[in-house]
Amino acid sequence: MKTIAYLCSQVTLPGSPIRRDDAFEHDRMMAALKPDFEQRGMEIRDVCWDDTEAVWSEYDAAIIGTTWDYWDRHEHFLDTLKRIESQTRLFNSTNLVRWNSNKQYLKELAENGVRLIPTDWIAEPNEVTIANAFDSFGCDELVVKRQVGAGADGQHRLKRGDALPELSLPMMAQPFLPSIQTEGEMSLIFIDGEFCHALIKRAKDGDYRIQSSYGGTEHAIEPDVTDRNTAAKVLSSLGETPLYARVDMLRGDSGELFLMEIELIEPYLFPEQGPELGRRLAAAIEQRLA
Repeated sequence: MKTIAYLCSQVTLPGSPIRRDDAFEHDRMMAALKPDFEQRGMEIRDVCWDDTEAVWSEYDAAIIGTTWDYWDRHEHFLDTLKRIESQTRLFNSTNLVRWNSNKQYLKELAENGVRLIPTDWIAEPNEVTIANAFDSFGCDELVVKRQVGAGADGQHRLKRGDALPELSLPMMAQPFLPSIQTEGEMSLIFIDGEFCHALIKRAKDGDYRIQSSYGGTEHAIEPDVTDRNTAAKVLSSLGETPLYARVDMLRGDSGELFLMEIELIEPYLFPEQGPELGRRLAAAIEQRLA
């Protein structure tokens, strides 16, 4: 039987004293994957990416799962993945993860014709640079995010004239799009380059953050051909086909979809909205290890 490591973190590992409130999503992923992996002769185990006692050569492959603390130890994380990849197969690859781990990858996608939310890249956020962002977009409300981060950690919604929170890291600023509170954020999941399922993530009333830790909810959808093709175009612009990808998009005022992010590192893949996820992922891993 092949053994597959599902890389998690101290904040998502079952039984951890510092487990995050949303770590139930890790449990849902494991519950969705285990039966289909076992059916194909593979055992999947959750292992912390920073476990110093892990012997990675004992695993036939490693899948980056809920490594939901990597952004505060970015280089250590990347170095560890490189070491893991030297001992076993790693999905997604270190090269793809390094590229995807800093949101400046969006610049490259834009050069390849992907439609993005207008973005101002701010190396040193302060009153002047944030004010310049408001002016450059001609808007009165911004969303400011870390360039290396995830899950709305360190993210702020600012109105013109607001006192600035502490912003000590490189940030990205985008005009606030009201559709995040009306339609919600659309996510399309692809396994080995093939569409698997889609959903809409909606924030709770009065908020704009769609993550479950902030009260967000998810709803399965069947995207129309145009929306599905828009997501597939993003995926086709990559230099390699990832084992898994989640394409997150938001609709503009005129109905077109803007890419928010393509998640290739540690995205939650919403198995409850995609009952085929386990089967598709197990089949893709089996094929790649053949």
